[in-house]
This record gives sequence, C-alpha cells and structure tokens, in this order.
Amino acid sequence: MKLYNVLFWMACLLAFPVGSRAQLTAEDYQRADSTIKFNDLVYHAFVNPTWIDSTSTCWYSVKTRKGTEYLRILADKQKKVPAFDQEKLCARINEQTGKKYSPWKLQLARLSFSHDQKEITFELEGYTWKCELTKYTLTKQGPVKKPDNRYWAEREDETDGKPVASPDSLWFALIKNYNVYLKDRKTNQEFQLSYDGSAGDYYSSYLAWSPDSKHLAVNKIRKNEKHYIYFIESSPKDQLQPILQKRDYLKPGDALPIKRPALFDVATRSQVPVDSAPFENQYDLSGPSWRKDSRAFTFEFNQRGHQVYQVVEVDAVSGKIKILIDERSKTFVEYSGKHFRYDVNDGRELIWMSERDGWNHLYLIDGASGAVKNPITKGDWVVREVVHVDEKNREIIFAGSGRNPGEDPYFIHYYKVGFDGSGLVDLTPEQLNHSATFSSDYKYLIDNYSSVNVAPTTVLRDATSGKLLMELEKADIDDLLATGWQKPEVFVAKARDGKTDIWGNIYRPTNFDPKKSYPVIEYIYAGPQGSFAQKTFRPFMSPFTGLCELGFIIVQLDGMGTSNRSKAFHDVCYKNLKDAGFPDRILWIKAAAKKYAYMDTTRVGLFGGSAGGQNTLAGLLFHPEFYKAGSASCGCHDNRMDKMWWNEQWMGYPIGPEYAECSNVVNAPKLEGKLLLIVGEVDDNVDPASTMQVADALIKAKKDFELVVLPGVNHTLGGDFGERKRRDFFVKTFLHEETPDWNSKK
Repeated sequence: MKLYNVLFWMACLLAFPVGSRAQLTAEDYQRADSTIKFNDLVYHAFVNPTWIDSTSTCWYSVKTRKGTEYLRILADKQKKVPAFDQEKLCARINEQTGKKYSPWKLQLARLSFSHDQKEITFELEGYTWKCELTKYTLTKQGPVKKPDNRYWAEREDETDGKPVASPDSLWFALIKNYNVYLKDRKTNQEFQLSYDGSAGDYYSSYLAWSPDSKHLAVNKIRKNEKHYIYFIESSPKDQLQPILQKRDYLKPGDALPIKRPALFDVATRSQVPVDSAPFENQYDLSGPSWRKDSRAFTFEFNQRGHQVYQVVEVDAVSGKIKILIDERSKTFVEYSGKHFRYDVNDGRELIWMSERDGWNHLYLIDGASGAVKNPITKGDWVVREVVHVDEKNREIIFAGSGRNPGEDPYFIHYYKVGFDGSGLVDLTPEQLNHSATFSSDYKYLIDNYSSVNVAPTTVLRDATSGKLLMELEKADIDDLLATGWQKPEVFVAKARDGKTDIWGNIYRPTNFDPKKSYPVIEYIYAGPQGSFAQKTFRPFMSPFTGLCELGFIIVQLDGMGTSNRSKAFHDVCYKNLKDAGFPDRILWIKAAAKKYAYMDTTRVGLFGGSAGGQNTLAGLLFHPEFYKAGSASCGCHDNRMDKMWWNEQWMGYPIGPEYAECSNVVNAPKLEGKLLLIVGEVDDNVDPASTMQVADALIKAKKDFELVVLPGVNHTLGGDFGERKRRDFFVKTFLHEETPDWNSKK
C-alpha cells in the first residue's frame, strides 16, 4: 500500500478520539465505518485452497501488495507457480467485454480447473467463461444460473417421483394411487405390491432396491397437519400493494409425519412384515439403506424428544429387526452437530460418534452384535469432525480440540488414528487454530493456522506424518498495525463451578486509552448448537468492530450450555435456555474488570441476533443487576414460537413448564434496563411475531423500549440501518452523548 493511503487510514482512525464531547459527529461514525477496511490491510492471508480433481495440485487466490494473485501448488514437487498468466487472461477479458480490468484486480467467481489443468472456467459480468490456457482462447459460455432460493425448511415431496429401475434392469418400481407397484420393463405389465396406501397414509416415492434386485424397501408415511406462519411484505419491489407471505413452519409440539419401514419380496410379489411399532414415537426416521450384499437394510431412528437415537438393521428375508446402536441420554442426544456413522466392510463393523463417556469420541462397533469393540479416541477432549475413513489401512483422519493441556480448548487440530485407537498423530502441531484442506488422495494437506491475535500462516504438509513440506504464505499486517489496530486479548476466567475455564476475547478501539473508563458490551450468541467466540485471525468483525471504535470495550465468550466442550458443560442448557451461560459470563466480565480498571461494570450491555437476540433480552430480564442495556435482533423470545428442531432439541418434548419459564414474553414485565428490538418483517427463520409478542407484553406492562421493524428484510442482525440504530442506542445509553442528526442536509 502506498504511504499516502496508510496515512489517510491513520488519519481516519486516529483523528477523532472519543472523549467527553456533547455530541458524536458523523466523522466519528465514518471512522467507525472505516474499520471495514482492516481486512484489506492484511496481505498473504485468508487463503481458501481448492484441490484439482484427483491430482496433487491445488489453486488459491491471495491478496498481495501487487494485488490479487492466483497461484497453483504442485504438492508432489513442493512448488508454487502462477495459476495462469493473469496479464494474458485480463487482455482477453478486456477485448471481449470492452472494459479495462487490471490483471491484479481480477475477481473471478467460481473459478475451476479442468482435470488436465489446461482449461479454466469462471464467472464474470454475469456470464460463465471458459479459457483454454495454451493459446488463451476465451469463450463466453452463457449467463450465470441464478441461485436456487429455496426456503430453508422446505420439505421434499415424497408423493411424486419417477419410476426407479432395478439394478438388474428387469423392473421399474413406482408409486401409483399412493401404493407400490412393479412394472415389467419388457412387457410393461404392472403388479400391485401394496394395497393399504391412501392420501393420508401413503408410500414414499423414494424407493430403494436391494443390490440383487430381489427386494424393495420404502417408508410408508402418515402425513401431518402443516403449520404455517404468516407475515406481510409491506413494500414489495414489483407492486404497490402489500403481499401476504406464508411458510410451512413446524413449531414445538406440532404433529410430525410418521414414517414406517416397509419391505417387499419381488419374486413372490408380497409384503414382508416389519414391526415398526417401536419406532413410531419419532422425530425422524431415515430412508432405507441397503447392505451391498443385499442381506439387510438399515435405517436411523431419532425418537421425539431426542433422548434416544438408534441404528436399526432389517433382515431382507424375514423382516426381523435388530438394533445395532442404541444411543440414549437423560438430556439429549445431539444428532444435529455430533453425528457420524461409517459402515466398514459392508456393515461388519461401524464407526460411530458418541458422547456416552461424557466427551464426544469415536467408537468401533461390532456390526453383528452392536457391542463396542474398542474406543477409537478417548480422553477429556472432543472430536469435532471426521474428515476421512481409510478402510484399506484402517485409519481415520479427524478434527479435534481440547487435547493439549494449557491450550485454548476450542482450537482445532487435525489428527490421524488407527481403527483400534493406536498411532494417534497430530498432523497440525502448532498450538493455534487450524483449518485444513486435504488432497483427494489424502497424501497432502494445506493448513491455515492462526488465532485472534496471531496472524495466519499457510503451509503444505504431508498428510501421513504432518511433516511440514513448504511454507506457502505468511501474513503481512504492517499496514494494519500502522492504523493503531489493537490486537484482541484472549482472556480466561473460572466458571460458576470455580473449576472450569471460560475462554473469550476482549476487543479495544484503535484510540484506546487505559486512563479512560469504558462501557463493556458483550456480543452474545449462546445457541447450544455450537461455540461462537472468534478463534481465527480476522481484524474486522462485522457485528462489532465499528461499534467498538465509538468508545466501547467489546467482549465475546462461550459460557456453559454451549457446545464443543464436555457433555456436562453442554447439558447446562437443557430445558434451561434462559441460563445462556450468564453466571459464567458475569464472572468472566468481573474478572476482566478486576484486572483492567478501565472496564466499567456499572455500564454493561449486550447485543445479538436470533438466539443471540433471545439471550440479549434474557440477560436484561433475569440479570438486571448486571446488564443495563441490550439490542436484540430477530430474537426467538419464546421457544414455543420458534422452529421445532432447534427448540425441542434443547428444551425437550413434550412441551413442559420450562418453555414458559424461559420465555422473554412471559417474563417481559421484569424489564429494568434499556432495550432496543430489531426485527425483519419477512423473517422466515424466526417468526417475527415472536418479537412483536415481546413488544405487546412490554406495552401491557407499561415498559419503555425502542422497536425497529425493517421492511422486506429477512433474518438479520439489522443491516446498515439496524447497525446505525444500535450504535446510536449504546452511545446515548452509555456515553450519554448526542448522535449525529442523520436527517441534516450536511
């Protein structure tokens, strides 16, 4: 970056310190907005490699002081070369588009290489292009396909499907009049296999043939009543009048479709009885999956309430059921984030993920008896993800965290281990947070590692031993540091039990002055489905870096009730979402303030969206002695109003009194602090009625609050307008200063 550019950003970021003025100006907000450029002041970082089909070559783009460079890594030769001639390609692009692109500012979307690496395709100017790399012949392929904007909760239609051919090509299986039929492919003669299908209790069109074509498996589905949410799109783009929107949206306690496995013998054209009664109290039952030798099929059963999860095998001849894995919990089996199954040797063994010993680990299961042959991983740490199972060498590559004493327990490392639990190797040994991408043959990996306050390094490693083969990129943050950017501080304090470490980060503004007193604002998201405090280097965090710059200390941490620690740590959330780890969060902030006197615990606020919106208001309602102000966006303020899967997972089924006890609507009269509510009027993730019901309850309780409704907006933290309202809210509440007159012509 040229010197005058660095000086410009330094001027923007340092010239307007927050003091005791009567009013913050638009320039203060411009300085806050300028922090969005922080990521642009980092070079040789944020690498996202893509391996080229079954080769030892990958490519990536990276921002350098020259511009955006596209590079190829020849892993087997340990060599880095240009991905292609950017100047030649740019010249061809300019010829065909009539534009004047710079070779070092090309942003090629969805770039991909052919297997022989002689062609590339990419998207630019709304079109897909192909370039032959020998003569740099550029061809426009056609307009870019518009993305499929399907509703996230849309269910597959299992009543209408194409006929399914048998593996031996002699038969079609199809659904007709809600029943299962066979059709001879030579004679077109049809044979009806089932007779009990109906509009309300039909056979699925997802028909599964056994590999030997002798049997057919399918689920019979008893349909449920749909639950719709409705909202008004007040300001549509293509017409004057509002539009009534509706979505199929199941909520806790609603009826679900019930799936029952069915089995048919093709030779006798008869149905083989399968006892489905033990599995009808279900949240879900998967489709049938046949063994390769056709001896049986399996399905997975998730009991309603998520306290029982089973892998079940059905004998192809007798229809007899055998439970291979029976996972149970007094709280919940977390099927959504900690589920992995791999059938070894056609199901003679299974690799299974479980928290049965109190930590998330892998087990080798006997496929005949269901008994545990041996734990594959064990200890007071967790498996985060299985990357690859190598049946031939009986090895597994996986991601895990918490294994190294004294290290941040959320830092991800990549490991290799044998099926018998032997030979555990840390492939990524640096005590930082790792993100790895493996070649298709799993001989090599590209490893990015960093932390919130350590800039990234990207390396090539041997995926067998973890041996460092080549350093690819090392981040240059000199221009970032020249702005006065403050490295976040990792801070650790004890949880409510006095033993468990709670990890989080402290963020300070660029003009930080330890002699001043700063309000503390927590950016909160305590959803039990994950852990959320930043672990990877990113100097600009869109939810809060600009807000921090206006004169606040921002904190972010993971309290009890969130995931990726022990089962006991996680179980705190069960039927108790109002807890949100607040006892741990409050102790953590107090411990930080004890160390740093400039953190003012009489001015503590919080903000968040979705579950974080629920957490924000819960902090004000249930801990008013500590939290004095909050901005809650699109909150699921009553778990009975939100999506079924998320809320029944953590709050349980059937609906109990805990739902009301945790409800921000029911508890709204307890509000003491300052509150800003933000909601998108067409939010189909969290029913916007949830926010409006809070507003209604607050009005009835004669409480004061602010409400911002964003026309035409879906699930959001607030967007540009919401961000400005949130900044104004905290500036007025905690700094007691006037904010800019946004309607002024100036």
